[in-house]
Amino acid sequence: MNETEPPAEAEAKPAAEEGAVAPAAGDAVETKVAEPEKEKAVEPPAKAAVRVRPRVPLAERFREPEEIAVDVPVSKIRSRSRRDFLLLGAGALAAAGGLWWLLPDETRQKHLTPRLRHWLDSLEARLGASPDRRENLLNRALTFDDDVAEALYSADRSVRTYRKSQVTPLKNNYNGATPDASYVPDWTLAVSGLASGGVERFRISDLLARFSRREQVTRICCVEGWSAVAWWGGLSFADFLKAFPPRPDARWARLDSAVNLDASGDPDPYYVSIDLSTARHPQALLATHLSGEPLPVEHGAPLRLIAPMKLGLKNIKAITSITYTAQEPADYWNERGYSRYDGL
Repeated sequence: MNETEPPAEAEAKPAAEEGAVAPAAGDAVETKVAEPEKEKAVEPPAKAAVRVRPRVPLAERFREPEEIAVDVPVSKIRSRSRRDFLLLGAGALAAAGGLWWLLPDETRQKHLTPRLRHWLDSLEARLGASPDRRENLLNRALTFDDDVAEALYSADRSVRTYRKSQVTPLKNNYNGATPDASYVPDWTLAVSGLASGGVERFRISDLLARFSRREQVTRICCVEGWSAVAWWGGLSFADFLKAFPPRPDARWARLDSAVNLDASGDPDPYYVSIDLSTARHPQALLATHLSGEPLPVEHGAPLRLIAPMKLGLKNIKAITSITYTAQEPADYWNERGYSRYDGL
């Protein structure tokens, strides 16, 4: 009996891969169990290379670059030189003419010959540079500074305060002679422009009895360039306005000193204008004391204004009257060429 041959492996199993060697007869077939495929570790993304700038020495940074020679025709250089010279000369003449035009008449009389002054004045007239225009220009420059200071003012912003140990000497800065103390015993303060329509008069004892005394240590700044820290005491200007309110349309206060003197000792009444917004500032005082003592004559006895948000020329000494007005009143130094607002 013939033995039947076993079916071919290709029929029972997938054909072996090409190039595989079949096992010999009698060899044991080794079965391998496929191991589960291991998860590959995820490598972090490579960091971008950081470019490090080389440190350049400071001297190298500010060193002038090397000059590069450029060929320029001589005719071009000559034309530029002539043009630059003419422009420079015209600019210098315009600047000198403008400076001359801005000088006060008194200063002009001290310089140049009468004939040359007359020629320059005639030239200004032809160009329309009249004295009125000069005054308007100078006044506009001053009012611009005032407008900026007024726009920056805030009733909620206070000036710096100091400790009493930081007080510095305060010099007598009367513009003229210091008044004699004989006016103090009979001194009175007259207040007009009130909502009541009347005029109120006070002695210093009336003010001290009616209002509580406030104290502050602030800096007073003079237009001359010096400043001093002083310990002031007195009544709040805002409290005074509440007790004796101004007329409804009032926006300004004029403060006068009838005892002020000029350098020769002759009467020279002093007056300042203060907007009521400044008068109502928490640090605006009608001062009665300095360093814990009643004001001495050289510092404005018996009553003076302390407004540290203003230049010192607004801090009038020895006040004898206060008038509330709807329009801005006259101001002593503004009439002499200074600004009117004088804010810090």
